[in-house]
Amino acid sequence: MADNTSFLLSQMMAELSLELEHINFKLLLKNPADVDLEAVIPVFHSWIQDQVCDELLLDVADYRHVKAGPGIVLIGHEADYSLDNTDDRLGLRYNRKATMEGNNQERLEQALGAALSALERLENEPSLAGKVGFDGRELEVFINDRLLAGNREGREQLQRELRTLLGKLLVGGAYSLSYAADPRRLLGARIHCQRDFSTADLLKNLEAGRIDEFRGPSPPDSNPYS
Repeated sequence: MADNTSFLLSQMMAELSLELEHINFKLLLKNPADVDLEAVIPVFHSWIQDQVCDELLLDVADYRHVKAGPGIVLIGHEADYSLDNTDDRLGLRYNRKATMEGNNQERLEQALGAALSALERLENEPSLAGKVGFDGRELEVFINDRLLAGNREGREQLQRELRTLLGKLLVGGAYSLSYAADPRRLLGARIHCQRDFSTADLLKNLEAGRIDEFRGPSPPDSNPYS
């Protein structure tokens, strides 16, 4: 009995101390059949030329020949951006490769903010004629590091962190989380929002949440009669 208790306590402490690194966010696209991946290649090359992202951008890789694969990948030093078609679900994916300082919320916010900003840039790209756009409701998040946490072991902590993040991102809007049943999959979750959001909405909400965190809790109202 004591051995079982010790094991459970050690598992709980491991979860509590789990540092989420190599965070990926994927924003699902509307009307994926209408998206011309070839047209995205010169756009990504222009991002390299102009270095439009916070990360150092290096090259573009074309994996369109791989069924349900990585799609078009903009390779960076600290992170990759891609139009990723894993599981036949086309979306803008941000793959953080370099470790970051800060807490889990700060790392989640950074990765999500980078993904949203990149998708908003594609949505506003004239050469893509408005064919690349967020579907408004579906996101995926996963930790691209099997050594850090398995699909089952870190799920409770990830869920706690996502509840905090999504409370700010969706300003109290309803959502659901689902998880991969296959233990071989990366630790992660699919997020389904109950109403539509634009990338601009989510960027604004995310930034507002950061400002509120920076300000901290409001002081109590003064009472002149106390």
